[in-house]
Amino acid sequence: MGFDIDVRRRLGDRAIALRLTGGPGVTALVGPSGVGKTSILNMVAGLLRPDEGHIGVAGTTLFDAARRIDLPPSRRRAGYVFQDGRLFPHLRVRANLMFGAGRNGGNMDFDRIVAMLGIAHLLHRWPASLSGGEAQRVAIGRALLSSPRLLLMDEPLSSVDPARREEILTLIERVRDASPLPILYVSHDRAEVDRLADHVVELTG
Repeated sequence: MGFDIDVRRRLGDRAIALRLTGGPGVTALVGPSGVGKTSILNMVAGLLRPDEGHIGVAGTTLFDAARRIDLPPSRRRAGYVFQDGRLFPHLRVRANLMFGAGRNGGNMDFDRIVAMLGIAHLLHRWPASLSGGEAQRVAIGRALLSSPRLLLMDEPLSSVDPARREEILTLIERVRDASPLPILYVSHDRAEVDRLADHVVELTG
């Protein structure tokens, strides 16, 4: 699996532009706050429309301005892990996990993913009862079970207690090493990036 991203977008007085190709493993986008890292993930996910360019993943065109192709987010199969997890508060953990699988016809093995993430004991819990680290584990599981073409991770450790950071870092390494998926990873923490990333892209604005 690979990706080809060439996008340009103006947001207020800022211009965001990125041209990038890659494959399996972690490609990290790093740079100061406000440089457009999250906006780029949102463009790939279909939450923000580029002004120009194209986005292709695993041989499928998700966006092409010239050809007027713009797949909706639900058809892009981008597993998105946000800073704060964004679990559905009205659904227990099991239902949160199955939501993605139901939307995209997920074919990854539920029990295998749950075991890999160490969340079997959380399946009957409500999101409000989870710690930051537990919520991020569930969010990663939901993304994997959606049968994604790629994973998008936006500062996934920002809401995790420092005592749990190592736990989640190890988990992300496990996902990286066990999966053929490309992972676009946003962070401002260089030590975190140096540990996880196969490729690093510096964004300077």
